[in-house]
Amino acid sequence: MPGQGAVAAGHPATVETAASILAAGGSAFDACVGAIATACVVEPVLASLGGGGYLLAIPAGAKPRIYDFFVQTPRQKKPPAEIDFRSVHAHFGDNVTQEFHIGAGAVATPGLVNGLFEVHDSLCRMTMAELLQTAIAQARNGITVRDFDSDVMQIVSAIFQNSPECLAQYASPTDPNRLGQPGDCLRLPELADVMEALAYEGADLFYKGEVGQRLCEHVGAGGHLTRDDLLHYESQRRTAMETPCFDGHMSFNPGAGGLLLAFAMDLARNAPFGAHGSVSTLLQIADIMALTTEVHSTHLANHGGVSLGVLNDILLERYRKEVVARATSRRGTTHISIIDADGNIASATLSNGECAGLVIPGTGITLNNMLGEEDLNPGGFHRWTHDERMTSIMSPTAVRFTDGRVLATGSGGSNRIRSALMQVLINLLHFKMPVEAAVMQPRIHLEGHYLSVEGGHDMEQIGALLDRWPQHEVFSNPSMFFGGAHTLMADGNGNVDGAGDPRRGGSWTRV
Repeated sequence: MPGQGAVAAGHPATVETAASILAAGGSAFDACVGAIATACVVEPVLASLGGGGYLLAIPAGAKPRIYDFFVQTPRQKKPPAEIDFRSVHAHFGDNVTQEFHIGAGAVATPGLVNGLFEVHDSLCRMTMAELLQTAIAQARNGITVRDFDSDVMQIVSAIFQNSPECLAQYASPTDPNRLGQPGDCLRLPELADVMEALAYEGADLFYKGEVGQRLCEHVGAGGHLTRDDLLHYESQRRTAMETPCFDGHMSFNPGAGGLLLAFAMDLARNAPFGAHGSVSTLLQIADIMALTTEVHSTHLANHGGVSLGVLNDILLERYRKEVVARATSRRGTTHISIIDADGNIASATLSNGECAGLVIPGTGITLNNMLGEEDLNPGGFHRWTHDERMTSIMSPTAVRFTDGRVLATGSGGSNRIRSALMQVLINLLHFKMPVEAAVMQPRIHLEGHYLSVEGGHDMEQIGALLDRWPQHEVFSNPSMFFGGAHTLMADGNGNVDGAGDPRRGGSWTRV
């Protein structure tokens, strides 16, 4: 599919990095490696070398594959009374708060560095030094804080401001007691030095060398991680799962998030939607969310999501009928979508949780708090299984259509990921909206019996929706609470349309 390439991501610098690599002759996978590194610099609350993620890679003419470099549970567990594990509250505005858990006891084994090198070694054309040079320059020269970046820092200020090491790294140059303010230039020279060393020394520096040693010493007695965890970490590569999706086939990550999204889209494919934005359509969407939540709690709560059993015909038929019958009556995450001129597709979702409030000394690398993430620990905190890849709601996704079109998307937003992607895909595939319009439409999210409604809906028209779920919150404006679906669509002639979701500071460009 020769034609234009394109990039959509959560920061203009992330987009520019990927675009410059494509322009220099790199593939979508080269561009994705460089963009991931840059995101770890310019989107510090959402991505870090101390976190993990997934890449859905579809080389032109080849089968889709998943690179799983998400975090791993430690190989040994200390009693809760012996670890540093604390709760904090993030404030999303509109009186919406969410509890997070931080401290050394919340840190799982990071996978992102290993994943970068795994992807590079198997898919990339350019050297790692070439791919990381922009991220290194960004860290050394400084990043300018946008309004969005400042807002995100304020949301997690309970973590960053109560952690002297995080505050010192991301403090405003004019006020060391405040996190970066719009217009501030934040320099990260230690992170630049580590990235430069990684480019030449490889992942062993992190997992076997000095960085890993500092990490384990810093987590220390208050956490579970040891050098043994780092030495045994490996990225996992597997065939992506696929399922019919409207007039194409959707490829997705075989984790809980991907399975739930595939389940929801199958229900949507058969649902009798009314007009876009109508009460009947919103009720349909909310009902699909409710049924998807039921499937999550009943079939996937304690399952890593490595089979399509939950999507078997009998179970789907039961829920399809329920959707038709009804018609008559959370996290620090970022996403990168890339399509190159040769038709290669890269869709990557990254997360550092919200940060554990810890920085590996001398490196500028913040550490994840995945063992403190409620949606990753459905059985309860401190009950995780030893030495197991954690499952995730993250769902890097692509759809390839019978007419030659391709779509790449994904989102941040914890449990809102699947609801954000479902609504964007319905807008694109059922209502045939252009990409920007599909991404910009206001969203809803149903969590248990609690309904969240994003600002922008016609409130006079959705009384029935609010009556159905009397436990609800209506946001006054668009909000990052509802995810950030950075999305690209290419037609069979190589022309690309896209959107960077403004809810999470998104940007996009053609190359």
